[in-house]
Amino acid sequence: MEKFIVKGEVQLNGTIRISGAKNAILPIMAATLLCSGVSIIHDVPYLRDIKVMQDILTLFGAKIIREQDTLLIDTSNIQDADIPEHLMREMRASIFLMGPLLGRFHKVKLSYPGGCAIGPRPIDLHIKALEKIGASVKENFGFIEAQAACLTGGEINFDYPSVGATENAMMAAVLANGATIIRNAAREPEIYDLQVFLNKMGAKVIGAGTDTIRIDGIKKLTPAEHIVMSDRIQAGTFLIAAAITHGDVVVENILSEHIFSVTDKLKDIGVKITTGNNSIRVRGGDLRGVDIKTLPYPGFPTDLQAPMLSLVTNAKGTSIITETIFENRFKHVDELMRMGAKIKVEGRTAIIRGIPKLTGAIVAAHDLRAGGALVLAALAAEGVSEIENVYHIDRGYEALEEKLRSLGANISRHKKD
Repeated sequence: MEKFIVKGEVQLNGTIRISGAKNAILPIMAATLLCSGVSIIHDVPYLRDIKVMQDILTLFGAKIIREQDTLLIDTSNIQDADIPEHLMREMRASIFLMGPLLGRFHKVKLSYPGGCAIGPRPIDLHIKALEKIGASVKENFGFIEAQAACLTGGEINFDYPSVGATENAMMAAVLANGATIIRNAAREPEIYDLQVFLNKMGAKVIGAGTDTIRIDGIKKLTPAEHIVMSDRIQAGTFLIAAAITHGDVVVENILSEHIFSVTDKLKDIGVKITTGNNSIRVRGGDLRGVDIKTLPYPGFPTDLQAPMLSLVTNAKGTSIITETIFENRFKHVDELMRMGAKIKVEGRTAIIRGIPKLTGAIVAAHDLRAGGALVLAALAAEGVSEIENVYHIDRGYEALEEKLRSLGANISRHKKD
């Protein structure tokens, strides 16, 4: 067990490059199972979730070589379609394996996935989508078994635009007979990135990034090489880090249109934003209260709700943040209140009364994004903070302390006593 020790009240200044997106890499790694051969994925950060996905693919028989930030995944000898329970429970994204394994091997068995405890994330949308294209799915004793002698194109109409279910359906449908139409599809940029990769493999997918996706099934796919899109959540975290420390930071390798909902709110709060061709500059300003509601893309991302909540604890006036995606995503609030924040939670709404300054304290990360939020709060707080359960943070932020130190932060990693 490790912890971060952070000495606050240090302005962040400089330039930081954003690495590949975890939420794009994981489904793309799963998609390599759709064919036999070596696929190459570039700009892959060292993250705990990615390591878990590597372990799962290796158990299936894949040979994986990492060369710096590049993964070479050889799926020539994949044989087993059963996913070990202990690995499923480590990572929610393991559910992405359901679609490609069903498409290639016509069967898959897995346990319910784990991940951060941020609220119920039922997989019924995944199951219903696969059933719409011919899969037979049974749930017994905590396991899910799906079989399909032959997947057949069909119409999938989601009740809710689920990112994971959209991606799973896309990967299953690329090898189905006939055309599949996905309506009310999630529109996140990571879904478009998956479409690009699948089409490089020879698939026929159009419409990703809109609410309607069409997949024309084909008989066989081939390996592909791909540079993963940049991580918009990581980028947003560094933008907020610059704002909360009243710093001046240029975030490179990010498309501004991917996070305009975040930069718009930062402008509302009083932060100065300048966008370039592939970069965003943030300069701190006098912070003022704001109202935020998380929504599916292109709305404000739930993954940046916690970091933004840390920011507005120092804003003048009152802020109201409403979480519409995950019901248990205010676990960071109690920890922020240990640092002096004035927050009241009513159901899915947090009411934040801004104070001039937080105070350093010993706090614990209860999930990935809550951990990022606590690091940001510690950067702005008076005195020294200790942040425990760093392993949550490592799931989605590569070498976070090193990147923050490159911008001037006083943060270090230590073994927990």
